[in-house]
Amino acid sequence: MRFVIVTGLSGAGKTQAVRNLEDLGYFCVDNLPPTLIPKFAEACYKTYGKIDKIALVIDIRGGQFFNDIFESLNYLKDNKYKYEILFLDASDEVLIKRFKESRRKHPLAPEGRILNGISMERNKLRELKDRADTIIDTSKLATRELREEINRIYSEEGQIETQLMITVLSFGFKYGIPVDSDLVFDVRFLPNPFYIPKLKKYSGNDKLVVDYITKFKQTNEFVNKLSDMLEFLIPYYLKEGKRQLIISIGCTGGRHRSVTIANIIYNNLKQNGYKVNIDHRDIEEDANRGGKKL
Repeated sequence: MRFVIVTGLSGAGKTQAVRNLEDLGYFCVDNLPPTLIPKFAEACYKTYGKIDKIALVIDIRGGQFFNDIFESLNYLKDNKYKYEILFLDASDEVLIKRFKESRRKHPLAPEGRILNGISMERNKLRELKDRADTIIDTSKLATRELREEINRIYSEEGQIETQLMITVLSFGFKYGIPVDSDLVFDVRFLPNPFYIPKLKKYSGNDKLVVDYITKFKQTNEFVNKLSDMLEFLIPYYLKEGKRQLIISIGCTGGRHRSVTIANIIYNNLKQNGYKVNIDHRDIEEDANRGGKKL
């Protein structure tokens, strides 16, 4: 089990850090009173196998309860519960700027100067910082850079690559472009099986239609170019922390060309190790409406 205690200065990025840990599959609890850590750890270790990655945010918001933190940490150590401390820090100047931009009060100086609150908080957290396994100074880190650092330290091997959930979605333009699309590709330039009487009743999932569409040179050129572009784009989406990518491929009715091309792209991405779903939104629309073409 990996048991991470996230702490640090107010405004240093704890909320963002715990969101990143949650994306990595950690069971996260924010602002747990330190006195409850031993009981929580016992419960988690008893369910090992179901919950094997835990992150707790412990900071001065706990008020008087925060004073129990070291007693609880000593209990974990004495009882052989392994844990690690992630401490988020930042310079006074950066913290003051962040508080002013967010128009929030410092929890230790709600009616006074922000700097006084920061100073008091540093004193309270000094010993905890000394015990930290990992200290990240976020003064010069953008949100993306903090996420990359959290991923580097706390993700399992290969986990970052599987964080992006890709959906390849076929659709018909006459039924509207999917509103959640990230990338939209129009394959209406390909020859249309709708006009071939023996193919009209079939869909892009059927071999007769697939063979017809893929026999054209422009189909294979398009698939190759689109696959190359996606292989170029996806690593950059991952780097920017994107969690879901919707690739929409449309033809007129969403039954023939878009379905075939979507299936090919889906299979290519799957073979390259990406986590991917396939969805044919409008494949039955023309069939349900009597095959009428608008």
